[in-house]
Amino acid sequence: MKRISYKSSAFFTWVVIISLLLFVLIKGAFSFFLIGDQGQPTWDYRPVKDVPAESPYAIYHLVPHRQHVRGQKGE
Repeated sequence: MKRISYKSSAFFTWVVIISLLLFVLIKGAFSFFLIGDQGQPTWDYRPVKDVPAESPYAIYHLVPHRQHVRGQKGE
């Protein structure tokens, strides 16, 4: 029987490892510098008061004719 021998290259293996390492480092640097945390936002997230006596958005003005069916002044 004939033995099969494979030719291996240590140089090619190191080239693949270093190129994968550089890919991960470049991708991490891209994420850190371009997409990373830009600091505290300039706007304020204070809570909106939703109690009718405190918020202008929760106050509903009464309509003059509250009837929603056809009839006298409710059309």
